Amino acid sequence: MDKNSNLKNIIIKTLDLNKAYDIISIDLKDKSSIADYMIIASGNSSRHIQSLSQQVLEKFKDNGLRDSRIEGKESNEWKLVDGIDLIVHIFHPEKRKFYELEKIWSELIPREKLII
Repeated sequence: MDKNSNLKNIIIKTLDLNKAYDIISIDLKDKSSIADYMIIASGNSSRHIQSLSQQVLEKFKDNGLRDSRIEGKESNEWKLVDGIDLIVHIFHPEKRKFYELEKIWSELIPREKLII
């Protein structure tokens, strides 16, 4: 198992242990150069979303990703934790439904449209 795949599993376990729900992982390796994996999860309140994002950030830092950061710090409905090759989105359920990232990134993208 490669390092990014192992870290993905650590993040999913962390989210699950801390009561995130509807956790999914999307393999981006053949879809985009922005990251190898995207994890999407939901939290049940703004405090829960903030706590989950902080815990994910700590796991990234514990695993040597010192340049990791949280985007959307001012938002109560969404956080993105940038782990370089692993991106974690944590949403309030209504925002998650609105953006439908699972649908966008789960579809196969033709090679000629892969340049992002």
